[in-house]
Amino acid sequence: MSTPERLREILVNKGALAAGSPWERAVLEVPRAVFLPDVVETLQRVISRSTAPERWLTAVYGDLPLTTQVNDGRPVEEGAYELPTSSSSMPSVMVEMLDLLDVRDGQRVLELGAATGYNAAWLCHRLGDAWVTTLDIDPVLAEQAGVNLKSAGYSPRVVVGDGAAGWSDGAPYQRLIATYTVPEIPYAWVEQVPSGRIVAPWGGSWFSHSFAVLETADGIGQGRFTGYPAFMRSRTGRPHRGYLSDFLHHTEDATTTHTMLSPRVLVGDSDALFFSGLALPDAWYLLAEAEDGSEEATLWLLADDRVSWAAAEYVPGHDVFEVDQYGPRRLWDEAESAYRRWQEHGAPARDRLGLTLTPSGQTVWLDTPEQPL
Repeated sequence: MSTPERLREILVNKGALAAGSPWERAVLEVPRAVFLPDVVETLQRVISRSTAPERWLTAVYGDLPLTTQVNDGRPVEEGAYELPTSSSSMPSVMVEMLDLLDVRDGQRVLELGAATGYNAAWLCHRLGDAWVTTLDIDPVLAEQAGVNLKSAGYSPRVVVGDGAAGWSDGAPYQRLIATYTVPEIPYAWVEQVPSGRIVAPWGGSWFSHSFAVLETADGIGQGRFTGYPAFMRSRTGRPHRGYLSDFLHHTEDATTTHTMLSPRVLVGDSDALFFSGLALPDAWYLLAEAEDGSEEATLWLLADDRVSWAAAEYVPGHDVFEVDQYGPRRLWDEAESAYRRWQEHGAPARDRLGLTLTPSGQTVWLDTPEQPL
């Protein structure tokens, strides 16, 4: 039978949780099952506790992200696109993120994105209830998180608000953690953590798989990027997502060109994707593999505003690839140009880049803050 002990074993065996880690006792003593609804969704299936209790427990005490809400809780019509909008994060990623936060006794922590309340419970277990404030923009989620936390024996401050504004009533904090991806770090977070650390999933639509880890002091936040997290976007200014047909239009009016850059190469390197994403924060890509075993593929580039699109055709063994583009933006040209700039800079690894946040905004730099990109 799956239990917290089983989850601990999995995390230790994967090297995600070290014996004696300050989070080991939280894994063992905070029951994840208390924080999850009777129906959860893995990447493969929807699991109901009432019809498959053992399978439900196996998922709950596995190292799996579990979707707990789609489409912001609104009813989903048959055939409609389902956008995951809340979840219980993968426990190994929770440990990774909390290790980055490096929280210490006596530090006040603001968590943005309460979701189920499970991560807040870990923080309460580590620090004590009085040191933790957790916030969610969705009042239904915030209320349920409060219920879950109480059921597990914890009572941090649970509030409803827009995470972009932080929560000034409890400031100053020494640590701030966001459990959703932001394209920019709000300066309000630096103001509320004047001397401490901020950890948040960071990036735009093109590449959002980074933790930004910032130290704050003297009105400035500064740090670097690490990890490969996959979190949901902030609901504030969240771009539309849907089926390919929601973005693809005017196919008969597309302009055809050719390129010597392989579509697979363009999206095949995470460092290149990170760098290119600085120029394409408002566009995303979808690599659609052929289903006939040919290893051919179509790389779709799609703008968040659903006005422009591009498609590049990959055929094995070819050196030239056909590209169709439509709209006021030439998305393939933009993406190829960004990739070439990455090469011109010496193809830098992501860990050479950093971020500085001031009242004027955020700046990404290469190697040192004196070399902004």
